[in-house]
Amino acid sequence: MQPVGIEVRTTGEWAIIHRCTACNVLRANRIAGDDDERALLALALRPIANPAFPLDSIRPGTG
Repeated sequence: MQPVGIEVRTTGEWAIIHRCTACNVLRANRIAGDDDERALLALALRPIANPAFPLDSIRPGTG
């Protein structure tokens, strides 16, 4: 299982989204008290640090 993202539930609880490296199935697992907080934060910030599209193509005031 490979961590690919973070889910924040309506209760405020965080869950790690994992993808199976064999079959690509996605699963969510609640975080544990001993999970590395910095690693969780890095995983949560990954889409902001590496967006799926170029940000320079977005023009202010166009939508």
